[in-house]
Amino acid sequence: MLTSKQRAFLRAMANDLSPIFHVGKSGVTPELVESIQNALQARELIKCNVLDNCMLSAKEAAVMLSERTRSDVVQVIGNRFVLYKAAKKPVIELPKA
Repeated sequence: MLTSKQRAFLRAMANDLSPIFHVGKSGVTPELVESIQNALQARELIKCNVLDNCMLSAKEAAVMLSERTRSDVVQVIGNRFVLYKAAKKPVIELPKA
C-alpha cells in the first residue's frame, strides 16, 4: 500500500509517460493481464488508456487490473490510469513512509 507522499512522487513521474496499453472493447482479458504483468516487472510504473468503446470505466479497469496483477493504482484521470508494482530489484526509489 502506497502512502500519499509516495503516490504523489509516482504521479509526478507518470506525467511524462505515454500510455503503453489500451483497454478496448473486449475489456480486461487474460492476455492483457499477462502483458501488463510483464511490463510492470520491466518498468515498475506504466500508464494505460481505456478506449471509448470499452464497457468499463477507467476506474473499474484500473481496480480490476491492479487486483489481477497485485499492483497499486497510482492515479485515475479521465480515461487514463497509472499502475505501480515494485520489481524484485527496484529501479524507482520511493520516499520513506
